Amino acid sequence: MSFSAPRRLPWLLLITALAYAADRLTKWLVAARIPIGGAIPVIPGFLRITHWTNDGAAFSLFADSASPSIVRWSLVGFTMLASIGVLIALIRMGSRITLTTIALALILGGALGNLHDRILTGLVTDFIEVHIIHYHWPDFNVADSAVVLGACLLLLDSLLSKKTPTVRPIE
Repeated sequence: MSFSAPRRLPWLLLITALAYAADRLTKWLVAARIPIGGAIPVIPGFLRITHWTNDGAAFSLFADSASPSIVRWSLVGFTMLASIGVLIALIRMGSRITLTTIALALILGGALGNLHDRILTGLVTDFIEVHIIHYHWPDFNVADSAVVLGACLLLLDSLLSKKTPTVRPIE
């Protein structure tokens, strides 16, 4: 009789679904309550909730492209391939909950949130605006935050990984 470890994949997919749902809900709330270009100060001089759209990639890369349709569908294709890769990795590692699997679940949820926007409208809604002294960070959203948090967790996990040193016997 063979016993296998219980699968944790449903819990990891729940993290993905929560990141996706939080992204969809916040974008919907912003679109319903703030006109494009409008803003609500949260912490004056530091944080505002704004309403902008981005037809480019991260930090508005490719936004001023001469071929916006090619950029849009290239980003959709790349995001779909990356999402499939992350999902496959989650399925393979889904028997344990680790920093890596949580990171992948967050990355997948964020990727799917922005993919949803790109497929439906070609534009991603960004609404979190941060200023630090004279520096303005490019506006972002919950999906972007999930991807960045996931990437940071992957980095942290790689730094914390304890590799067993190979000990050679004394001759």
